[in-house]
Amino acid sequence: MTPITIGILAVSMSIDAFVACIGKGAAQRPVGLGPALRTGAIFGAVEAITPLIGWGAGVAANRYVEAVDHWIAFALLSAVGLHMLFQALSRDSEAAPAPSSLWHTVLTAVGTSIDAMAVGVSLAFLQVNILVIAIIIGLTTMTLSTSGLLAGRLLGRRFGRMAEMLGGVALIGLGGSILLRHLGAA
Repeated sequence: MTPITIGILAVSMSIDAFVACIGKGAAQRPVGLGPALRTGAIFGAVEAITPLIGWGAGVAANRYVEAVDHWIAFALLSAVGLHMLFQALSRDSEAAPAPSSLWHTVLTAVGTSIDAMAVGVSLAFLQVNILVIAIIIGLTTMTLSTSGLLAGRLLGRRFGRMAEMLGGVALIGLGGSILLRHLGAA
């Protein structure tokens, strides 16, 4: 793989996490650089680990991973999105948003990186250095996730509850999009 191909792969694997972090940033006002970097690191680490898992599973697991990855991503992203919607709708307009838990962050990161596992399986058929690719994917995801969280913070200040609700809807839509794409409907 060329460096350009690896870069395109890394960005494409990171877009889901970027969108999710925009929603998280809107829901977690205020978010400073330190917490944004920690959240970005979690997303980056998970996004780097999943292609390695897929690579390790290789050809034997290909049919099993492809058979359920879209359902897992849909369920996790929809659950997190519904939780965000519930929090936004159940809180009075003056209350500050509840801080996001580590568990919530990890679930969101896993939900946005399930497709990277299938990519790892497909990379097992190529003569590539999976470790280098996984590190580049992880660093790209960390950068985009941190940026998304900080951008979401600005949106959250300006649009408050509406931004949090839109973030929840975006996660549900993202999960639905992954499901439809894998079912051949989109």
